[in-house]
Amino acid sequence: MAEISPLRRRMIEDMTVRNLSPATQQSYLNAVAKLSRYFGRSPDRLDLEDIRAFQVHLVATGMSWPALNQIVCALRFFYGVTLGHDTVPERIAYARKPRKLPVVLSADEVVRFLEAIPSLKSRTALTTVYAAGLRVSEVVLLKVVDIDSQRMLIRVEHGKGGKDRYVMLSPQLLRILRTYWRLTRPKRWLFPGRDDERPLVPNVLHAACRSACAAAGLSKSVTVHTLRHTFATHLLENGADVRIIQVLLGHASLASTARYTQVATKTISNTPSPLDRLRLEVVPPG
Repeated sequence: MAEISPLRRRMIEDMTVRNLSPATQQSYLNAVAKLSRYFGRSPDRLDLEDIRAFQVHLVATGMSWPALNQIVCALRFFYGVTLGHDTVPERIAYARKPRKLPVVLSADEVVRFLEAIPSLKSRTALTTVYAAGLRVSEVVLLKVVDIDSQRMLIRVEHGKGGKDRYVMLSPQLLRILRTYWRLTRPKRWLFPGRDDERPLVPNVLHAACRSACAAAGLSKSVTVHTLRHTFATHLLENGADVRIIQVLLGHASLASTARYTQVATKTISNTPSPLDRLRLEVVPPG
């Protein structure tokens, strides 16, 4: 096993002290390693101009803005926390987020999509995503004990930002989960992986989405996150308060939740135009 450099070990310790998730820690380490490999030098010997040149290179490769900004977060952490440079982090620019509306399924499309998933485990997990608005990282880490049928709640532990929260347990989802439990008898993890000791890996659900989308004949590109978007949009269209949806989704900012008002087509179509308040007749001229 290769020896860990003192600089890498210090960064790991800094991330551990701040309770960053294992996935975030690995992502940050990979980003700093990528920067180091690009220049062939230790990252503590690189300056702002080097970082800027690295960002230009990443943009030229066509890297998506979320991936670019994940690297920016990693570099800001490394130079600001691990190396202790006060002014460098704020000068490492984020990529501007494109304002794209999320893809949302209709109720009929949700049914077609879920019924096209042949695997009982994947279908039940993705049904849970839609029923409770979970992230893929949250649904795969659900435990059997997280399903509280007495209070009709699902406990989500260590969501984004390491925050716990509760979401509703749909009566219909509870029936589905009980049928799933009788047939599979999961022990610790609600959706175990190849053995009962480990949870399902997210890639299994990503692959199930791709297959189900094709099998259902949907023209829309459907991902696990599409079901979360659809959950929020359908709640909004059915009259749920946007602040309640914010809590259910685990959003830190209301602005993140408010964007669903732009795709809640039922809400938009049911909003009266000011023209409807006027008594106006348009007749042909002449």
